[in-house]
Amino acid sequence: MQQHRRHYFLPSLILAALCAASVAAEPHQHGDAQPSREAKWQATLAKQQSLVVSAVFDAQGRLWRAQVKDGHVLVDHSADDGASFSAPVAVNPEKEPIGAEGDSRPKLAVAPDGALYVTYTRLLSKPFSGDIRFSRSLDGGKTFSAPVTVNDNRDIISHRFDALTVGGDGKVYVLWLDKRDEAAAKQRGETYLGSALYYAVSADRGASFAANVKLADHACECCRIALDLAPDGVPVTFWRHVYGDNERDHAVLKLDGKAAPRRVTHDKWRIAACPHHGPALAIGADGEYHLAWFNNAPQARGLFYARSRDGGETLSPPLAVGDAAAQAGHPAVASAGREVYLVWKEFDGEFSLIRMQHSADGGVSWSAPSTVARSADASDHPELLTRGADVYLSWNTLREDYRLIALNGTMP
Repeated sequence: MQQHRRHYFLPSLILAALCAASVAAEPHQHGDAQPSREAKWQATLAKQQSLVVSAVFDAQGRLWRAQVKDGHVLVDHSADDGASFSAPVAVNPEKEPIGAEGDSRPKLAVAPDGALYVTYTRLLSKPFSGDIRFSRSLDGGKTFSAPVTVNDNRDIISHRFDALTVGGDGKVYVLWLDKRDEAAAKQRGETYLGSALYYAVSADRGASFAANVKLADHACECCRIALDLAPDGVPVTFWRHVYGDNERDHAVLKLDGKAAPRRVTHDKWRIAACPHHGPALAIGADGEYHLAWFNNAPQARGLFYARSRDGGETLSPPLAVGDAAAQAGHPAVASAGREVYLVWKEFDGEFSLIRMQHSADGGVSWSAPSTVARSADASDHPELLTRGADVYLSWNTLREDYRLIALNGTMP
């Protein structure tokens, strides 16, 4: 049983330790008791296989996947809801060390006109360093363009944890966490907590990108960035932010060029490290924000859900979700009309479980938790996909392989 626990939790602990080392002083080493940061990083670079999968439906209802194998981002698709897949196509013809574990994974977006866009993080030689890479396919996934680096700062520092979407205006938006401002602060002898949040936009279907733009200073440096579209087609991002003396709470920002980042959680988890545990966001057709996040503050431990009807200016009272004793974490949320689905991962001592709660009234009231999938070995974090009014769980596991599970009709 203890062996299963290591399967489930050890990768997250390793990644959290790496992120902690990036923001805290290097711990004193006693002989060979602990590997160095460099040794840990080299092990990350050498890793060949990954369970992380990103998936999305296109306008025709086909399922597209992006995953990493042997240093390549591979994209394939299914016309039968995951029962079978096309032959995979390599996005990057040359092998690269790719960030593909936990909150770091390639991203995949499909435009209404059928264009496919992919981003991923190429890991570099120094610990925690990387570049954001982009490629596109304009022929239905048959071929992909040569990957290009989106971050215009090319120092060997951290540009990682990318997020990707296509706006209602057809523009391609790429966001990521960037350490260039921390590096500049160090040169001035100043302290800089976390990373900056940057983005770049392409108005020509990914043929070129405008100059990088900083959205915020002091984002948490190893947590995934959540991203969804408001009803007007403008992207909204939700991320873990560093406030004051290392309070790791969350902020939202609409990328309309007018809004400023707004703090939306006040759990006040103070930790001088990144927990590698990013939030989730879904925006309903009525404009309501559905937010889910993890925290470990003294008065707020575990997973929480809240909704906002005014763009994050006010939130409903946070709802505690899941069993903290079962390591509840890594939530995903989806909205389809008034239906809202919330899933997360737990561990019962033997199995990794995907647990779910469902709301039929826009997040006002919720069903009791139920288990919709399980695995007795290593597994990816869960993702939720929507196709019209239908919602699906996308989950990859070592033992059962990839699964696409329809959640409509599974409510208790």
